[in-house]
Amino acid sequence: MIDRPFWRERLENAWKRVPIAWLSGVRRVGKTTLAKSLDGAQYVNCDLPRQRQSLEDPEYFFANVSEDTVILDEVHKLTDPSTVLKIAADEFSHLKILATGSSTLAATQKFKDSLTGRKRNIHLTPVLISELSNFGKIALEDRLYRGGLPQRVLDDSDDPEFYSEWLDSYFARDIQELFRVSKRSEFLRLTELLIRRNGSALETTSLSKETLLTRPTVNNYLEILETTHVIRRIRPFHGGGRREILSQPKCYAFDTGFVVHNNGWKELRPSDCGSLLENLVLDELGAKFPQLPIHYWRDKQQREIDFVLPDRNGTCHCIECKWNASKFDMRNLDAFRSLYPEGGNFVVSNISISPYTRRMGPFEITFTAPSDLTKILSKFSTH
Repeated sequence: MIDRPFWRERLENAWKRVPIAWLSGVRRVGKTTLAKSLDGAQYVNCDLPRQRQSLEDPEYFFANVSEDTVILDEVHKLTDPSTVLKIAADEFSHLKILATGSSTLAATQKFKDSLTGRKRNIHLTPVLISELSNFGKIALEDRLYRGGLPQRVLDDSDDPEFYSEWLDSYFARDIQELFRVSKRSEFLRLTELLIRRNGSALETTSLSKETLLTRPTVNNYLEILETTHVIRRIRPFHGGGRREILSQPKCYAFDTGFVVHNNGWKELRPSDCGSLLENLVLDELGAKFPQLPIHYWRDKQQREIDFVLPDRNGTCHCIECKWNASKFDMRNLDAFRSLYPEGGNFVVSNISISPYTRRMGPFEITFTAPSDLTKILSKFSTH
């Protein structure tokens, strides 16, 4: 069993504040394995009918728990999961409850109570670069190519059937059960199209034409895909500039392995690695700074900054992802800093040395590997 101490620490920190940690993430991202790695925990698989029956009288169940931690895996399978969790939090507050599911708690109508003040949400991402060493000596290019689902990280063979089987299971187990989506082929066509266009601007009208879905249906499906963590939309940053893109979000797929598979890439070119590097940086930022607003910036001359992190003191930190650090071009940063002059400047690239800072023109720019980025950012007031 692979140790994932960062995520165990996230759970323990959540329990210091509230009795319920809600662990969500896509299918096969490692929720069950992480849950079973916890010491002194009673595990309940809510997928199994007999174990579900044990929670039909939640007061009796929790009163007779011998451990201090209770894991309710796939908790949405219960008939009334919110009541079970509410009783646990209100009547047995000495217990630490871990509830897992593929989507956010509000995804299913079974949750009649939002459990306000009783829970913390933790989104388990594919394997982070900063924890990749726990999985063995795996090169960054291999992590990009295979993706970050633990099964694929540990398997160096090509397995194209893995991705189609995952999508079939995702639709049957998550989408139909939670959202009652009837248009299977259209939904999966949209999903695969968004994965293939990873990191691109999201154009609803174009997606509607290509999938033969109405715009309202496309918007509904986008909400479902985001709720189940399969896509992430990044909104543009703007301060009222007339030449800035104001409303068109970018859409990132949840896993680089699926991007590689859906594009039919047999090997990765440097340009492919550069775009996929953005996914890894986005996961690192989301995991280490979950409350941090993350944007991108683009103006009408197509000058773009990959990620912009507005700080509470009014500054903006810029992050550019370049597979080869020598390919970094100052033009985009010059354009952005002419509007927003204050903040840190970072270039994330495939370097094997410690972070270093260079002065380029009027700016100081820190060059770093993706695994060191959040350590550097933690020194700034970003969270």
